[in-house]
Amino acid sequence: MSGYDAEGIKSLEGLEAVRKRPAMYIGSVDSKGLHHLVYEVVDNSIDEALAGHCDEIEVVLEDDGTVSVRDDGRGIPVDTHEKHGMSAVTVVMTVLHAGGKFDSDLYQISGGLHGVGVSVVNALSEHLTVEVCRDGGVYEQGFERGEPVTELERVDETSETGTRISFEPDGEIFETTTFDFSTLEGRLRELAFLNKGLEITLRDGRDDEGEGREEVFLYEGGLREFVEYLNENKTQTHEEVVYFEEERDSVEVEVALQGIDEPTGAVHSFANNIKTKEGGEHLTGFKKALTNVVKGYAEREGIADESLKGQDIRESLTAVVSVMVPEPQFEGQTKTKLGNSEVRGVVEKVVNDRLSTYLEENPDAGSSIAEKAAEAARARRAAKKARKLQRRKSALESTSLPGKLADCQKRERDDSELFIVEGDSAGGSAKQARKRETQAILPLSGKILNVEKHRLDRVLENDEIRSLITALGTGVGEEFDIEDLRYESVVLMTDADVDGAHIRTLLLTLFYRYMRPLLERGHVYAAQPPLYRIRCGSETYDVMTEKEREEVVAENCGGEADNVQRFKGLGEMTPEQLWETTMNPEERVLKRITVEDASAADRMFDVLMGDKVAPRKQFIKENADEADWVDI
Repeated sequence: MSGYDAEGIKSLEGLEAVRKRPAMYIGSVDSKGLHHLVYEVVDNSIDEALAGHCDEIEVVLEDDGTVSVRDDGRGIPVDTHEKHGMSAVTVVMTVLHAGGKFDSDLYQISGGLHGVGVSVVNALSEHLTVEVCRDGGVYEQGFERGEPVTELERVDETSETGTRISFEPDGEIFETTTFDFSTLEGRLRELAFLNKGLEITLRDGRDDEGEGREEVFLYEGGLREFVEYLNENKTQTHEEVVYFEEERDSVEVEVALQGIDEPTGAVHSFANNIKTKEGGEHLTGFKKALTNVVKGYAEREGIADESLKGQDIRESLTAVVSVMVPEPQFEGQTKTKLGNSEVRGVVEKVVNDRLSTYLEENPDAGSSIAEKAAEAARARRAAKKARKLQRRKSALESTSLPGKLADCQKRERDDSELFIVEGDSAGGSAKQARKRETQAILPLSGKILNVEKHRLDRVLENDEIRSLITALGTGVGEEFDIEDLRYESVVLMTDADVDGAHIRTLLLTLFYRYMRPLLERGHVYAAQPPLYRIRCGSETYDVMTEKEREEVVAENCGGEADNVQRFKGLGEMTPEQLWETTMNPEERVLKRITVEDASAADRMFDVLMGDKVAPRKQFIKENADEADWVDI
């Protein structure tokens, strides 16, 4: 391997227009873009770990609003870069796409190559300080909004090596500069699973926020432990996680999978530590090999016939597939789809060979996986029959839309909305309050079926779910088609109490398990009806929580309000109040519900809606204080 020095740092292009068009580089300037800054810095440390030079990474949320990322790698080179006439540290921090990862002699595998470089983090930070331990010294340089404000200076002596980058996001750029511990926790835990043996620490040093919270992630078992974590709240059909790793043709393949008793299986795929939400060649190769191996095993053992499909096998499996590719090609709408065609064949061969051997040597695991697949195939055929009967029934009726649906007049979907309302009383008020041209109302009578505990054939027997599926127009399960969605926005409008929260969670579980693109493409919202209406003189204030009520009264009413009205439920609001507070696009508050982390979402639905009570009780104990929008 070549020496890691200034000449190994190769610049691809200059740092321009980052501050003017930040979304082009980090996706957005909201909370998602903010957290992406941390991931960009951590990526550099991960690359050092992949190259075998880093064992520990520490991320600290400081009390002054900065976040620091420290590693024990080799440290960024500090000598002068001949081409740029400045230190390599300055080049890395001020030139877009400058770094050693562009030199294949220095980094054979890189995850950060998918990103935009730490220079973008520098450009979007009000202040940034880089500290490098290398060559027996401690070197430091400061920047403001991407520009150096000090020269790189040797400030101390040390025998250690590594890099520490501390930055404060620029409030002129970002909508929020407050980091969420849980968001960072999810991604850093995931990185620790993907890089076995690497210790990643996340510490919250903010007095008001963190109270000294610290999480240390270290997984010697890699993906094996990842699957165990994902299945912690599920019932496993075989105790041991199927695990193997192998390198072929310079591609590193790591796979872990385990059968579960619930029809809530999922395959999570990664390439060079990047979550491939849109899949790609590695996922295609895995699915093909998995289907061939399990289908062949099931036929030989007389457990199932040739009608077994890949979806039947995956329905009751939790699996993680990770590949490391020397020169990854990312494609797709969000650049999260691996396009290297040669990877498909490599993954397919590895999985074919290793999984076939494992199932033959472990017949209990093989039989349990095959039997659950056969059970899923029977349920799939029953669900298909149920859908066919439903379509036939709809065709015979005078209208294919459910009778309780008050549809909007507009037929184009662009700005139309479907309000799913809890109960007939609230539904009646909503139908009177709505803007008929663009707002449709679908009342639900009680709570729908908990789909986390049932397969699709059983789900389709539920009248409320059938009405909802028909109203949306998309179909469900394997027949789901987002292009047939009849409304641009689907708004869950339930009471701000425990029952309302439960109904909302039941609906979200249905969407996640059988209509996931609704969430992935941002079509689903939660209405935020107020709990109190406060009148002070001629002014009216609607607030969500008791704490907000106290603050409004203290700040705007002189300590005592003229009138405080408490809304016990949507059904008790007049149509005028419901329109003003919850449905009027000019005044209402909606929260968009999306899925950023599929593995975290999977685990959360297991906790909230699965069969195991203990994890749910623990979750409620740990998070009850944050549910200030629920009227208990």
